[in-house]
Parts: sequence; structure tokens; C-alpha cells
Amino acid sequence: MANDKETILSDDSFLVSETDEKGNIIFVNEEFCKVAEYQESELLGKPHNVVRHKDMPKAAFKDLWETIKSGVLWQGYVKNETKNGGFYWVYTTIYPYKNEKKEQCYMSIRRKPSREDIIKAEALYKNLQ
Repeated sequence: MANDKETILSDDSFLVSETDEKGNIIFVNEEFCKVAEYQESELLGKPHNVVRHKDMPKAAFKDLWETIKSGVLWQGYVKNETKNGGFYWVYTTIYPYKNEKKEQCYMSIRRKPSREDIIKAEALYKNLQ
């Protein structure tokens, strides 16, 4: 049920999620759920790509995963899809870390990107595919 409704984050939006080493969601904050239009129970245990938008090139996620799996922080612009088929842009920072059980995990925090940065990311991503 695709639509083209864009959700624009507020200036103080702070979306947080954590995944295990395979990319399965182990934590989401309330704001992430609100923007993505999911209940927490619908996201926990699911692959994080449940919110991946079809416009995002595979090359962007290949770079993301190669970077964080090597233990390095990754930052970039991501277009995500809402449960109801809309979309939202975020500026994402992903931190690799080991939890108390020494398991590899990834924390992702997202903020509102500027319109100018979204335009640049869209142009770049059109060339990547």
C-alpha cells in the first residue's frame, strides 16, 4: 500500500534503535515507532530492513554494513519507509559496540537532515543503485 506521503521529522526528533549482529531489532524508542508507524511489538526481533525504502541503493547498505562490521562508526543519509507506505529521511549515525554478554550490537541514532542534504543524497543515490 504505497503512498508518497513524507513525514518530516521535528527539529528535536531523536530516533533510536539497536540491532544484534545480524541486523535484527532488539530495541526501539517511542519516537522511532511513532515516525515509522509501528508498534514496538511489531519491530522487536524483526530485521531492521523492515523500514528500508525501495529508493535506497543496495550499494549504500553494503558500505554501511562493511563499515560497522569492521568496528567503525558509520554516518549517512537514509530514506526509510513507514508501515503505511510513506517515507521519511534521517541523518543516521551507527555505533558498533559489544553488549554485557560480549555480543556484537549496533546502535543507530537518527536526527532530522536539512532539505539541502536530502537533495544531495537523492542525487547521489540515483547514481549508485
